[in-house]
Amino acid sequence: MNGLTKLFFSLGTAAFPLVASALSVDKIDPPHWWTGMHDTTLQLQVHGKDVKGADFSVDYPGVSIDSVVRLDGSPNWQFVYLNISPDTKPGKMTLKWKEGKKTVKKEYELKTRRPQKGAQGFTSADVLYLIMPDRFADGDPSNNVVKSMRNQSEVNREDPNMRHGGDMAGIMKHLDYIDSLGVTAVWVNPVLENDMPGKGGSYHGYATTDYYAIDPRFGSNAEYTELIDSLHNRGIKTVMDMIFNHSGIGHPWIEDRPSSDWLNFSDDYHQTNYRLSTLTDPYASDYDKSISVDGWFVKEMPDLNQKNPHLMKYLVQNSIWWIEESQIDGIRMDTYPYADERAMAGWIDAVMKEYPDFNIVGECWFGDVAGVARWQGGSPLSLATGKDTNLPTVMDFPFMIKSADLAPFTADTDPWNGLNKIYDHLALDYVYADPLKVLRFLDNHDTERVIQHDIDSLHNWKQAITLLLTVPGIPQIYYGTELLMSGTRQGGDGMIRKDVPGGFPGDKTDAFTRAGRTPLQNEAYDYIAAVNKWRKGSEAAAKGKMTHFMPDNGLYLYERNSGNDSFVVIMNGRDKEIDVDMSRYSEIIPEGKKYADVITGETVVLRPAGNGNVKYAPRETRILTPINN
Repeated sequence: MNGLTKLFFSLGTAAFPLVASALSVDKIDPPHWWTGMHDTTLQLQVHGKDVKGADFSVDYPGVSIDSVVRLDGSPNWQFVYLNISPDTKPGKMTLKWKEGKKTVKKEYELKTRRPQKGAQGFTSADVLYLIMPDRFADGDPSNNVVKSMRNQSEVNREDPNMRHGGDMAGIMKHLDYIDSLGVTAVWVNPVLENDMPGKGGSYHGYATTDYYAIDPRFGSNAEYTELIDSLHNRGIKTVMDMIFNHSGIGHPWIEDRPSSDWLNFSDDYHQTNYRLSTLTDPYASDYDKSISVDGWFVKEMPDLNQKNPHLMKYLVQNSIWWIEESQIDGIRMDTYPYADERAMAGWIDAVMKEYPDFNIVGECWFGDVAGVARWQGGSPLSLATGKDTNLPTVMDFPFMIKSADLAPFTADTDPWNGLNKIYDHLALDYVYADPLKVLRFLDNHDTERVIQHDIDSLHNWKQAITLLLTVPGIPQIYYGTELLMSGTRQGGDGMIRKDVPGGFPGDKTDAFTRAGRTPLQNEAYDYIAAVNKWRKGSEAAAKGKMTHFMPDNGLYLYERNSGNDSFVVIMNGRDKEIDVDMSRYSEIIPEGKKYADVITGETVVLRPAGNGNVKYAPRETRILTPINN
C-alpha cells in the first residue's frame, strides 16, 4: 500500500448500502497522464455525486490499483492511487465505478511523452521578462466575457482594479517585440482559471479555481502550449507562476471539502499576520508561527493545508503535469514560506527527480538578506535548521527595496547613501548557497515601480538597469520598464499594473512600435536590448566572479571575470563631474589597457599612462569589454 494512503485507508473498508444511487463522475484530475514517468504512482482525484463510496476497478495491462481513499469530508470525492509499471504501453483505459445497480465508466488516456523541448530551467545566463497578461495586450476581445463564469463584468480599463482584457493571444501577437528586447525567458503571472465572484474577477490570477485549466478569458490550454512552443522556437524559455499556499474561494474544494483538514483554520477564520520573521525567530511563539503560516491571505483566498498528504500529492502531480503537457522551463512559486516547509521541500525533490535541469524560484519576501538566504537550498542558514529546503532559487527583495524610487542612485553625499547601498548589499552574498541562483529585480507586479513618477532623463535609470543586468544573479525585468512605465500603489495595485499602450483596441498610441514610442522610450528600449544582446554571448555576465571596489568620490567600479571573458562596469553616482585617480584600480585595470564600450562601441582607456586621473561626466555609466591588443 502506498504510504500516502495508509492514514485514511480504513475509511475505504466501510460498508455502503446497495440503494438507488445518484452516482456520477464529473471530473478527474489530472485529465490524462503519461507512461514512462519516474514516479510510477498516479493519484486520480475524482469528483462527482456520491462517488466516495463507489467501488472502483480498472483492467489495463501494466496498471494496478494501489488503494482507493475515502476521506472524512464530502461524499463527492474519491482518491484513487494507481501503479503504472515501467513497461506499460500508452493507450486508453476504462475506469469503472459501481454502486448498487449503477455503473459509471470513464475513458482515461495514458499518453506517450512527447520530445522534451522544455524543462530547461533558467539560469544566470538568462534574463526574465515578467508579464501580467491582463495588462499586456488584448489579442482576442471575444473572450473578455465568458458567460459560463461567475463574473460577468465587461472589461473596464478606466478602473485600474478591474479586468482589462489582456490575454495569451495578445502576448502571441507581440512576440517580435519581446524577442527584440533580447530577453531569454518569459515569466507570465498566473493564467489558471480564477472563476471568482465580485468586482475585478481576480484579473491578477492569484485565486485559482481549477489547477488544470487555463482561464478562458486568457485563452485555452492549447493556446498556452502554442505560446510556449512559439517562444521555444525563438530560443525563449517560459516560467509558470504557481500558487500552492492558497486557492480561490470559488474552488470546488471550498464549498464541497474533501476532508476536514483540507484547509488551515477551516472552521475559525484567521488572517495571516504577514510576519514571516516568526519562521526564523528563535524566540517566536508557536501561536505567532501558526498564524503566519496557516492564516489565510485574505477571505477570498483560503489557506491550503499542505500537511494533508493527498492534497500535496495532487499539487506535486499538477506541477509535473504542466511541465510535461506544456513544456514549461521553470516555476515561480508564490508566497513560498507561507506553505508548509517540509511538504514544499518534498515537492521540489519530486519535480527535480523527474526533470533534473528544471529550476524553481520561490517568492521569499524578506527585507533582509539573511531572511531570504535562509530559504535557498544548501545555504548555511537553511542547513542550520537540520532540514534543507531544497529550493534552488530565491528572490532578492532587499535589492528591490534598495532600488525603490531610484534611492540608491541619488547623489552620493555620504558613505551610507548612493551606490554604497548596493555595494554593501552585494557584500552579503556570502550567506547564499549560490549567489548566481538569486533572482534580482528592480520591481515586479507586487511592488511599486522603480520609476514612481515620469522622468525626463535616463541617467539614473541606466544605472539601475546596468546594475540589474551585470551583477551576479538572475535578472528579471518587469514589463513596461523598457517603456519607462511609472506607478505607485496610490489608487490600488492596478496603478503598478498599467496597460501597455497599443495592446488594446482603441489605443491612440502603440508603444509596441518604434513610431509609437517617444524618443526617450526608444532610448530606454534600445539600451535594454543592447545590453541583453551583449549579455547573451558573455560568459562573464552569466557566471563570472565579481571583484568590486567601495564607491569612492561617487565612483563605483567592478569587474566580472570568467576564463578568457571579462568586463568592467563604471558608474558615477553623482550629479556632477568627478575627477578620479585610477591608480586605485590597478588590481584589475592595467595601465594603458583599452576597452570597448558595449553600447557605443567607443574605445576607452581607464588608466592612462602615468596613472593619470580620469574625468567622469555626471551619472556616467559604462559597460566595457577589454580590447585584445
